[in-house]
Amino acid sequence: DHPLTVQFGRYLGQVVQGDLGTSYITGRPIVQDLMERFPATLRLAGSAMLFAALFGIAIGIYGAWRPGSWGDRASAMLAYAGVSFPVYWVGLLLILVFAVTLRWFPPSGYGGLAFLVLPAITLGMRSVAFLSRMTRAAMQEVLRSDFVRTARAKGLNETPVILSHGLRNALLPIVTVLGLDFGSYLTGSILTETIFSWPGVGRYVLTAIEKRD
Repeated sequence: DHPLTVQFGRYLGQVVQGDLGTSYITGRPIVQDLMERFPATLRLAGSAMLFAALFGIAIGIYGAWRPGSWGDRASAMLAYAGVSFPVYWVGLLLILVFAVTLRWFPPSGYGGLAFLVLPAITLGMRSVAFLSRMTRAAMQEVLRSDFVRTARAKGLNETPVILSHGLRNALLPIVTVLGLDFGSYLTGSILTETIFSWPGVGRYVLTAIEKRD
């Protein structure tokens, strides 16, 4: 029976103290619901970052090592496709191919590693594109450096030159991009969690919006 401004002011005061109120859907404190779902979102975000780091950096290294090759051009096309395609479209396509047609992975749900593969690929695909381009540019700059030419002149094999001398000195911008992307994984997982019925914070937020909670 209080004015709306008073109600909202009291609500903000509770939020500052860590009390987000009670959910209309579950009938429990919202903080408790978030804490139960956050590990699932963290697991998905970590897996997506691992997938993006492994494939994005590998593609970027190959592109810098063999610029202009068919592999470099194919990786560039993959990068542009990863940036262009919407997340929900990638998720639905992966479900259609690998779950419905090939039956390699379950289409949705929460469980072991098999349930994690398709959501992690969907969430990390966009970062693969950015990381591959970032790694390629950074590696090309490092490989043109004097110390790399000196290492090759000493007779070192190409593998230690690329990994030990090149990648180690090109990691700073790559790690920066990874750190920024990890935050976007946590906040941008709503579509991915909804498509794959993943019980994380993103799906909880979407359910709250639909129910006007």
